[in-house]
Amino acid sequence: MNDQDRPSLADIPHDVPTSARAYGWLLGGKDNYEVDRQFIRGQLEHHPAGLDITRQNRLFLYRAVRYLAAEAGIRQFIDMGCGLPTDANVHQVAREFAPDSRVVYVDIDPIVLAHGRALLAGDSSTTVIQGDMRDQDAILEDAEVKRLIDFDEPVAALFLSVGHHLPDADDPRRVLNTIMDRAAPGSHLTFSQVACDDPVRSAEMTAQVTGAGIPWQTRTPAEIDALLSEFDPVEPGLGNLVDWRPLDVQPPLAPVPPELEQYEGASKLDRGIYEYGGVLRKR
Repeated sequence: MNDQDRPSLADIPHDVPTSARAYGWLLGGKDNYEVDRQFIRGQLEHHPAGLDITRQNRLFLYRAVRYLAAEAGIRQFIDMGCGLPTDANVHQVAREFAPDSRVVYVDIDPIVLAHGRALLAGDSSTTVIQGDMRDQDAILEDAEVKRLIDFDEPVAALFLSVGHHLPDADDPRRVLNTIMDRAAPGSHLTFSQVACDDPVRSAEMTAQVTGAGIPWQTRTPAEIDALLSEFDPVEPGLGNLVDWRPLDVQPPLAPVPPELEQYEGASKLDRGIYEYGGVLRKR
């Protein structure tokens, strides 16, 4: 990466949490600031299952990409809101089952761009671009997307644990349909987001996270089903991600940060908040 590709310190927010850094800390990552850790500690006090469901989503990523590459025959992937690199990234999982896979990572956070480009230096079949997933038209016109993705062939669009960052005001159906309308028959959408069975509790969580400066909307399963109604779920359908094609053994995640170990297993005690989603086919 040359100097003009590097985000300046002025581009990286230090005074407000970012979803990429906060999410990365829950996965055992080191690239975060105290404002991110403070945000996570506050959220886990209210919703202790958040640690488990974040990590469950990351484990789902492996199973979903494995299915897409090994069973659905997908060879090109666009990971929207990819977050900071960690273990078992999309390109690594895809190439485990299909070595000729091509991957574009997209994230709005400049620190993701810096770390991603450093990781992918010299890899011509994988790239990371800075983009706002709400502006799918701009992403689809990006030169790197055009270089790696052939929309005349099936593609997998991944929106993993980012659906809650698309509140209704951003018209998430438009966001999803923009890329899937461009995609060829046989393409797939992989989607997940935080869900809550209780609409009142869901609204409380939305207010808490939004109040911290992060766009957010917790949804009920029924609301997510409605959002994805134009696509056909792959068996076993949409649901709690722990139930989506579980494997007896899959690559482990990095250890939980010691400061958060007290929250491990909390999802077993609070089953009302969870990560909901699945893999869907374009009709």
